[in-house]
Amino acid sequence: MTPDELSAALPAVLEPELGPVETLDLQAVTGGASRTTWAFAAQTAAGVRRLILRMGPADEQHSGMALEAAAISRAAAAGTPVPAIVVADESASALGDPYLICDYVPGESLAPRILRAVDATGGRELLRQCAAAVAAIHRSDPAGLDLAVMDPLADWYPQLEAMGVRNATFEWVHRWLAARRPDATPEVLVHGDFRMGNVIIDTGVPRLTAVLDWELVHRGDRYEDLAWFCIRAWRFGRPRSQGAGGLGSVEDFVADYEEAAGVTIDRDVLRWWIVQSTLRWGIICCYQAHRHLSGRERSVELAAIGRRAAETEHDLLTLIEEAS
Repeated sequence: MTPDELSAALPAVLEPELGPVETLDLQAVTGGASRTTWAFAAQTAAGVRRLILRMGPADEQHSGMALEAAAISRAAAAGTPVPAIVVADESASALGDPYLICDYVPGESLAPRILRAVDATGGRELLRQCAAAVAAIHRSDPAGLDLAVMDPLADWYPQLEAMGVRNATFEWVHRWLAARRPDATPEVLVHGDFRMGNVIIDTGVPRLTAVLDWELVHRGDRYEDLAWFCIRAWRFGRPRSQGAGGLGSVEDFVADYEEAAGVTIDRDVLRWWIVQSTLRWGIICCYQAHRHLSGRERSVELAAIGRRAAETEHDLLTLIEEAS
């Protein structure tokens, strides 16, 4: 749909929830390499309500929109700060693709801006809030949700073969991980992409106001979310002493999580998961490059992400040398 067609179609999907609606000021939002995001206002009888529309193709590999909305609602019930869901649907008939509409949450989501805006004290407080948010996600009740159960090795590495990518470093690291794989812990609801860039921060306080981008939600190991937050890509140039999202140390983040979740985290197991998460990021870089190079979706952004696979090789070799 064109923006004008989309704006004209939105009232029909909103009216069952909000009553008569007029769509105002529909604008594409930058960011996001897998789904499209729009911001708009809905004029209702109660006043103007600012909303966000997220859309993705019906054949994408991520969780469907309705399932994502259900998982967000479960996380909200457990105390996770999230946008309120208005409506979600797997059907493409109304808007051309499956969609999810939620409330707009004010604040900053661009990680470099957040990290520049907060000082050491503010960063430490945000780190506590991020740890508490992850703990709340893991407390969420996944019962009755048709969530995939992800395997950290079997579900990622084969994607390289499917793309025809041959990478000696990735192959060696995959074997290293397989030989040292830790025992699984009890399954929890896993966000799947909890990191700086997928949270909204009120930098004036500072305060975490919402966790975003739930398309990778699944059931799995709590270590996955913890490790993903701590890989180098998501500290945006900050030193290793601020290895947890660029906000503070990994040890502080883990200690905060332990306090909020009431569990003990094995540091050796976490290190294994950080290696695995770094490999996962390298595979994602290759996948984004493949989307561009194959002609499936020509994009400078995807090509730029693809070039970061070489950075990931360096990170992996460094991590394994330190673990030896």
